[in-house]
Amino acid sequence: MFPLERESLGSTERKLGVSRAQFPSCDVQRAEVLSCFLALSFSNFFPSLWPRWKNWWVRGILTLAMITFFFIIIYLGPMVLMTIVMCVQIKCFHEIITIGYNVYHSYDLPWFRTLSWYFLLCVNYFFYGETVTDYFFTLVQREEPLRILSKYHRFISFALYLTGFCMFVLSLVKKHYRLQFYMFGWTHVTLLIVVTQSHLIIHNLFEGMIWFIVPISCVICNDIMAYMFGFFFGRTPLIKLSPKKTWEGFIGGFFATVLFGLLLSYVMSGYRCFTCPVEFNNDTNSFTVDCEPSELFQLQEYNIPLVLQSVVGWKTVRMYPFQIHSIALSTFASLIGPFGGFFASGFKRAFKIKDFANTIPGHGGIMDRFDCQYLMATFVNVYIASFIRGPNPSKLIQQFLTLRPDQQLHIFNTLKAHLVDKGMLGSLEDA
Repeated sequence: MFPLERESLGSTERKLGVSRAQFPSCDVQRAEVLSCFLALSFSNFFPSLWPRWKNWWVRGILTLAMITFFFIIIYLGPMVLMTIVMCVQIKCFHEIITIGYNVYHSYDLPWFRTLSWYFLLCVNYFFYGETVTDYFFTLVQREEPLRILSKYHRFISFALYLTGFCMFVLSLVKKHYRLQFYMFGWTHVTLLIVVTQSHLIIHNLFEGMIWFIVPISCVICNDIMAYMFGFFFGRTPLIKLSPKKTWEGFIGGFFATVLFGLLLSYVMSGYRCFTCPVEFNNDTNSFTVDCEPSELFQLQEYNIPLVLQSVVGWKTVRMYPFQIHSIALSTFASLIGPFGGFFASGFKRAFKIKDFANTIPGHGGIMDRFDCQYLMATFVNVYIASFIRGPNPSKLIQQFLTLRPDQQLHIFNTLKAHLVDKGMLGSLEDA
């Protein structure tokens, strides 16, 4: 601690009338300032509180602040959500790459910082270039530069990556060979973990905001409820990687998250702004979320198993089909999602660090909050592709319109003959 900080802390002690021993131990720097301020406030107003409870209140207040921020960005719409996802991706990449620099003392590696961010740009261009083509097809076809970038997208992506690869080879220095290849691998694994998952989150968002909000909310709920159950009832350690995790918190978090997922899904399934796919309106040049809800979001009646009828006293129950899918989502968030956190804990222990960064007071870095979210994003994307998504007529039409006139005519005649054979159209002679 710098002399000025010591003097400031000493004056604070005199004003509050407490000794230095009563202050919680913390380094006053960057985001930790707010965390320490809250801890000092609780030390002043509630001097009899145990450090464990002070930490509980600090984490609780900041958690409520983050949840409020989450509600605000949902209210602002899908475009803001996509922007936030991109910002989180960049920050997570920065945190993991910085750990690599610190651990391997690699600040003097030639070009490496530049190359790390260059590769991030290349991979984002590759992933999001195809997404733009899929979801903004009419806009891309309307603008000549965008049409060229779309047509040769994969070749441009490969050329960009190849340029970075050659720059890396040219930057190799004899005394740093092993270190440079360590960091080259570190960068690529980070890209795989961070960029791929954030890309899948964007894809989930386009399927409907409910596929974005419910999974993320389930992970948040499980994190909070596991902490609460562990705090009040935790006795049995769960895993050595995270000594504070308990079986009581793990099991309590599971049941609370499944219940929360059912309730949240019921509420959100009744609003089109959450259930409709996010589409780009070319007339207004804006995103729209208006559609006729699919069967997934229409109330249906289900028979209750005979075993449960005597318990609940009902024979049938009305619920949205999506609520059944929410059980799968919340179960994964509760039972498998935490392993993303355990993986991150093992990673941090391997490099002897407490948190990825000090971005969020009391919680660590952005990556500390999103370690489970990235695993959840992959599951949701695979789940949608396997059990939900069917052929997309709009995408088929988009691809059809890019064909040459003779190819379009051939497809038209083939489709017409097929419909006539099926009896859905009159005979070819009548036509």
